[in-house]
Parts: sequence; C-alpha cells; structure tokens
Amino acid sequence: MDEILKTLPQQAKDRHNENKKFFAKLRKKPPKKLDYLMQELHEEEFSRTDCLECANCCKTTGPLFTDKDVSRISKHFKMKEQAFISQFLRVDEENDYVLQSVPCAFLGADNYCSIYEVRPKACREFPHTDRKKFQQISNLTLKNVAICPAAYNIVEEMKKRMR
Repeated sequence: MDEILKTLPQQAKDRHNENKKFFAKLRKKPPKKLDYLMQELHEEEFSRTDCLECANCCKTTGPLFTDKDVSRISKHFKMKEQAFISQFLRVDEENDYVLQSVPCAFLGADNYCSIYEVRPKACREFPHTDRKKFQQISNLTLKNVAICPAAYNIVEEMKKRMR
C-alpha cells in the first residue's frame, strides 16, 4: 500500500487533463444509467479494497463538519458543542468547520477511527463514488483520485466501460 500511495499523486496528476475532459463530457450529457454504473463500480472496488490498510484520506485531508456532525460527536464525547469546536475544529475560508490539523485527531496508529460510529457525514460518504448524480461532483472526484487509490481505480474503470 505504501508504494501505491507514493505513486498515486503523480498518477492522478498525469491523468488530470484526461479526467477533466472526460468529466466535462459527462456533465454535459450524463448516460442514463450512470448512477447504476457508479454503484456497481463502487461495490466492486470496495469488495477488494480495505480502507484500514490505507487511511490516506484521514492522514492527508480533513472532512467538513456539519452542525449535525458537531452535535452528534460532541454528545459522544459528553462535551458542549463549543468546547468540541474549540478543541478540534477551525473555520476555513468557506466558513465551514474543518479539522484544526491533519492527520485526523481521531485516527489511531492502527488506522481505526476512534469515532467511527459517529464520524462526520463527509467521512461516511468518502470517496463519494457511489453518490447519485455523480457527474455533479466531478471537481471533488478529481481531487479524491489523488488521495484515494479506490477512487482512482473506480474512475479508471468507469472510463474504460464508457468508451
């Protein structure tokens, strides 16, 4: 996995223009069965991918925390919401709550998440490759293929199947 993670950013960079063009076409005219295809590709990839071997998303990026996330997680810790925010979060340039730093404070050395059952919605849905109307999040996907080997593989397989 370490070797894959070392080469992934360059592979994603090498394919960036190709992927950008592909997603531009996809946005203009998404195939009728795109959501079904993405669900299938997502399930196939995650049947052979173990996120615990990687956890690169938790090590290199921070999720957005919604108000519901803040409420749920602070209850989990039996903390007041403001105390949770002060200890773990900051407000980014888009006025969203994000982690103060990465890697994620809730990620253990074994790649397990200490708040897995109450983790933020963004974490639950990452890498968003099974999302409905997938073509609408192409900019996010372009970023995620450089972080997540599974997202990279899903996009590569999607391009093959749609040619």
